[in-house]
Amino acid sequence: MAAELPEVLFVCTHNAGRSQMAAGFVQRLAGGRVAVRSAGSEPGDEINPVAVEAMGEIGVDISTGFPKPLTDDAVRPADVVITMGCGDACPIYPGKRYEDWDLEDPAGKDLQTVRRIRDEIEQRARALVAELAPT
Repeated sequence: MAAELPEVLFVCTHNAGRSQMAAGFVQRLAGGRVAVRSAGSEPGDEINPVAVEAMGEIGVDISTGFPKPLTDDAVRPADVVITMGCGDACPIYPGKRYEDWDLEDPAGKDLQTVRRIRDEIEQRARALVAELAPT
């Protein structure tokens, strides 16, 4: 019987920038060894186009994603819940591992700023994948 994959849920307010970029990185870096979801406490209408552009520059395509609401069904299967600036809007579920990644919100920022945020997310995503799915 195959072992279940560790599951990570990335949560930010609009699920349009940080959480989408983090999910894109973990999907790419883990190569199928980690299940990944993302959601927002107040989902936006679309993914931030500057975030899509910044990720596309390094070969990570998040253009087909879309903001999703944070629901019990999204949190329940998660082993790790990574919050990113949603504060008290992110509910806490007993028995889950939580981390808060204090990251600047890329909403309304220029490409240079979003690149810096992207690079910080990548460093954190690499460390998370190394911990959850070591090679």
